[in-house]
Amino acid sequence: MALYKYSQVLRQWDHSQFDTIYEPGATAAWSGLYSCQGCGKEVVHTTAHPLPPQNHHQHTASQGRIRWRLIVTDSPS
Repeated sequence: MALYKYSQVLRQWDHSQFDTIYEPGATAAWSGLYSCQGCGKEVVHTTAHPLPPQNHHQHTASQGRIRWRLIVTDSPS
């Protein structure tokens, strides 16, 4: 889970991009911090590079397959 200390450096933004789930190796539209939906592991992703592949880390059967969701981003241009 992402943590922060100063609330004035982050703001909430209700954008549909935060609802998009990406498969391993996909190229996401925005750079930012992505969280694995099965285990919570976080990675930094930059636009034009693929998200980590399926073999990036291992899951138990109960965690399901690896899928990535954007949790923090800078305002896109």
